[in-house]
Amino acid sequence: MQDSTFIGLDVHKATISIAVAQGERRGEVRHWGKVPHRADHIRKLVEKLAVDGRRLHFCYEAGPCGYGLYRQLVELGHDCIVVAPSLIPVKAGDRVKTDRRDALMLAKMHRAGELTAVWVPDAAHEAMRDLVRARATAMRVLGKARQHLQGFLLRHGRIYPGKKGWTVAYRRWLTTVRFQHPAQQIVFQDYVDAVTDAEARVERLTGQIADLLPDWSLAPVVEAVQAMRGVAFIVAVTVVAEVGDFQRFDNPRQLMAYLGLTPSEHSSGNSVRRGGITKAGSGLARRALIEGAWSYRMQARVSRKLHDRIEGLPKAARDIAWKGQLRMCQRYRHLVAAGKAKVVVTTAIAREMVGFIWAIARAVMPAHGPQGRANC
Repeated sequence: MQDSTFIGLDVHKATISIAVAQGERRGEVRHWGKVPHRADHIRKLVEKLAVDGRRLHFCYEAGPCGYGLYRQLVELGHDCIVVAPSLIPVKAGDRVKTDRRDALMLAKMHRAGELTAVWVPDAAHEAMRDLVRARATAMRVLGKARQHLQGFLLRHGRIYPGKKGWTVAYRRWLTTVRFQHPAQQIVFQDYVDAVTDAEARVERLTGQIADLLPDWSLAPVVEAVQAMRGVAFIVAVTVVAEVGDFQRFDNPRQLMAYLGLTPSEHSSGNSVRRGGITKAGSGLARRALIEGAWSYRMQARVSRKLHDRIEGLPKAARDIAWKGQLRMCQRYRHLVAAGKAKVVVTTAIAREMVGFIWAIARAVMPAHGPQGRANC
């Protein structure tokens, strides 16, 4: 510790505020200054701080600036962690927040070992995760486009007589809709075109994910977890992209908590209060799992689609998936019979799905998984 220097970085788009803490227990902590957020200035900063041969330990909060700074510091041969902002200890009475104070606080807490690091994906994994998130964004845009079109039709009394929308029959019905005023016909056609464009974007991104998947280091995990009922291609690639290295979770309960599927609790003394799920972590992965969990309301069986997915998968993955299906279908019926709301039951099933996905991923994943830091 005595030959180490702990450096807190308060990172912004244009500048970085820097604080330095010496390794001794009560060593000096001082504000070093600000530098532009550019690679050449970062390199010069590292050269100045390492001039006396001390070991440098950098830290900064996870934020919109990403992991480029982390990768540069690691490539320069120094230690760096990216800190989970929600897990930084905060004094209840502290009402002053500045870049200088934030950097000093990070340096002190890093030296004390009180910071929790997030897992930093490698560049290839981050690229795949960006592509998966882009598709999720396109799906939200598609949903909004359809909502705008249907709202416009409803306002003008154009009601589809069929039972289900966005089928072939529904699209044929759209071609028969007419408005008397040219302006309304223009608006209608613009909404239809917006839906068509959004659907094409979703289909294009889905195809690009499928094309790039074979070159991804976690492709075997994506294929294996599809042995689970309710975990088709998109759900599988979304969960794996958001979780990353399954080896960093020693047990499935840690992964459940990471995805925000465990109940919240506020207990003190004899008072025990448990609430809804914490909703921590990736909302995208959590929503995908809950959507997949609805399939367990049916009796356990291997459908044609599921049979096609599991054909050729390792026997260990197929056995875990079937064991999970038997358990979760039975548990769904049991919880519903006990009077639980279906949304609560589905969330509980999604939480158990995570445990079986963890087991399958650990069974097929390489011993060390993709590169990255694994704490949070």
